[in-house]
Amino acid sequence: MKSKSELRVAIIGGGIGGAAAAVALRREGIRADLYEQAPVIKEVGAGVGMRPSTVYFFENWGIYEELKSKSLESNWMQVVTADGHVIVNEKWPLLTDNPDETWARLIHRADLIETFLNQLPPDSIHLSHRLEKIIDHGNHAEIHFENGHSIEADLVIGADGIRSSIRSQLFSDKGPIYSGTHAYRAVVNNKEAFDLVPDDTFKVFVDGSTQIYVLPLHHRKEVSFDVTLQSEDSAWRPIVEKKDILKHLANFDSNIRKTAKSVEVYTCRSIYDIDPIDRWHSNCITLLGDAAHAMQHHLGQGANMAIQDAGVLAECLSEAGSISEALQNYQAIRKPITDRYQELSRMAPTQDAEPAFLEKDQANQLNG
Repeated sequence: MKSKSELRVAIIGGGIGGAAAAVALRREGIRADLYEQAPVIKEVGAGVGMRPSTVYFFENWGIYEELKSKSLESNWMQVVTADGHVIVNEKWPLLTDNPDETWARLIHRADLIETFLNQLPPDSIHLSHRLEKIIDHGNHAEIHFENGHSIEADLVIGADGIRSSIRSQLFSDKGPIYSGTHAYRAVVNNKEAFDLVPDDTFKVFVDGSTQIYVLPLHHRKEVSFDVTLQSEDSAWRPIVEKKDILKHLANFDSNIRKTAKSVEVYTCRSIYDIDPIDRWHSNCITLLGDAAHAMQHHLGQGANMAIQDAGVLAECLSEAGSISEALQNYQAIRKPITDRYQELSRMAPTQDAEPAFLEKDQANQLNG
């Protein structure tokens, strides 16, 4: 393998996984160029919970203090009935061997991506680069973009999301699978939303097949508000009027209804995932994050898995004697974990679920 300083690395996709991979590689002395199809990286999405297994990498990369300044620590999770009765109240599931790590750090996706991008040289970030074609030459790859630019790289990391062009061109022709549900998301700052989460507890309000995820972002003076419900409309970005959302919330707490009504614009998305694929890598190309193992949002593990992918991939590249060996080791470590999380993510929290938060048994299942 070339020396770290000589490696040509291209990351396709400037989301959480791609940006994390660029930071992880930089900490190993490897420069990576980040290629994003959008003309600008916007503040999109809502809140996510960073688990201890993920926060470990922030500490390792020397950026924990920035993460800490943009997030808050949450120690409790609740499942709540539509009328506000708490039926499950428990600490965040323990996923490590440290009994003190029953927590999550709650952060807005935009702050998370900003934390990563702040670590990267501006000239390593290339916007308006949508991948058109990738050619695997065995010991290097050739990439062509729709804007006419083309490059060669010793390693290509496909972090181009659930509809990954790299995955479909090289690894699997199986498309994303519609879950039968929509997610309507917003970030709000009204009193009713704060009244729902006066402390730092993450809550899931449940009424039959409808779930409302309320995640406090009090450090931003905001609350992440996510309505998930069943729908036959499989359009990626369904057009849904607010009145059609509100009619599903008739049984919910008055503060839920007031919060939902106060939202001016929802981000509406159909929820898709993919089945596990057999292979993520060739000798010089690999997938990462949603491109490799897109999962539903019920566990809140998509961002965590992408960041952990990035950390493990960088470690494997640092330790292996060749890129090919590193990519084999990376998949061997990560795939059993992400396969299981993909399965669990298809199980939404309900009033009768046992356990209510399915990841609480995850460590035992993977080690068993």
